[in-house]
Amino acid sequence: MTSIHAQRRAHLAALLGPGGIAIIPTAPVVARNRDSDFPYRHDSYFYYLTGFTEPGACLVLTNEGHATLLCQPKDPEREIWDGYRLGPQAAVQALGVDEAHSSAEIDSRLPHLLENRATVWFPFATHAGLAARVEGWLGQVRTRARTGVLCPASQSDVCQLLDEMRLVKDAHEQDIIRRAGAISARGHVRAMQRSARMLRAGEDVREYHLDAELLHAFREAGSQFPAYTSIVAAGANACVLHYRAGDAAIRAGELVLIDAACELDGYASDITRTFPANGRFSGPQRALYELVLASQKAAIATTHAGARFDAPHDAAIAVLAQGMLDVGLLDGNKVGGVQDVIDQRAYFPFYMHRTSHWMGMDVHDCGNYVEPAQADQVSEHVDALTGQTVLRRPSRILHPGMVLTIEPGIYVRPAEGVPERFHHIGIRIEDDAIVTADGCELVTRDVPVEPDAIEALMNA
Repeated sequence: MTSIHAQRRAHLAALLGPGGIAIIPTAPVVARNRDSDFPYRHDSYFYYLTGFTEPGACLVLTNEGHATLLCQPKDPEREIWDGYRLGPQAAVQALGVDEAHSSAEIDSRLPHLLENRATVWFPFATHAGLAARVEGWLGQVRTRARTGVLCPASQSDVCQLLDEMRLVKDAHEQDIIRRAGAISARGHVRAMQRSARMLRAGEDVREYHLDAELLHAFREAGSQFPAYTSIVAAGANACVLHYRAGDAAIRAGELVLIDAACELDGYASDITRTFPANGRFSGPQRALYELVLASQKAAIATTHAGARFDAPHDAAIAVLAQGMLDVGLLDGNKVGGVQDVIDQRAYFPFYMHRTSHWMGMDVHDCGNYVEPAQADQVSEHVDALTGQTVLRRPSRILHPGMVLTIEPGIYVRPAEGVPERFHHIGIRIEDDAIVTADGCELVTRDVPVEPDAIEALMNA
């Protein structure tokens, strides 16, 4: 997809301003332990502009649109051990850049590229040591000031520009996200079915069994990685928001919460489903599950172009607050009516996270959550739980092509006044939504959410 990456580079170049130059490195290889590295994953900003997945590379882009790539040189001996390299000579045609050189030359070439530029753009607080390297290159430029060479007078964060570019996904990106969602959904279906199947057979079922089904489904369909470390939480573990799949037993009568998804061709998906381990909801489980599902449906209904990013969260909270009163999680005699619950955040012990986040190349994708044109509209608000004054700004207006998750939940830990029938129940339902002109497209619904459909799937 060289043409897409070239278009993106041209767009960024036009934003750099007169005399602007951008330096965008990829991610380094990270050692896991002796002679072993963590699985390599490229930097998202770099990949967005190049489509190049090798480590040790850096893109330099001028406001005139000239793209220089520094990448690993061909090295037959290292390629025996670490894999084939594209190399600078082939990179020009393969990646559509104007020139390419060995990354070993970066310290000698960058000062010359920075000469007589006005502003140097690079990712702030993203790559350890990069700011110091930029200062070193600029220092070399300054040594030539007596010869008439000008040094960039300002430095700016290129992430500010790229975040806005990446926030709205084009048709190519949306297609990959749809495919990633479908693959992830198949993993969830397999995990649900295996849980019920093993319990029916009287076998010992562990969280890692279901995690294995997820990973198998992801790789079998061609995804490169899990998008994040899978959460497979049985019983009370579901009340730990960032629990990791372990060796806990999965027991009939308990719920299982799985938050897991794959990354495909550089783009993430993000799904959470909660299901009864043996394929049958109990009464209290179904009551809370239907409440969370109703809150998600309310959030989905508010997700469309022209709405605010906060709209799904506000809609979910309204349904959850009323539902917590209705089922007895909250005592109306103590907390008041539904608006009191919302205003005082009385729901917080059972729902403590936001309902949405951006999703794209990163599972928690980049992009400002404040509407840029209204960033100066600041209001003060006293947090009902902390008593602290917080500043609020108008949240982002949604546009077609933006992608966000919709993931309300309820997590019930034992506590005074909490009905015992709800203890240790943790539920979250999460889908990925592509914003459209008149609504949103849910790309992860190949795995069911309705409780009857879940039971039917698991007992087929």
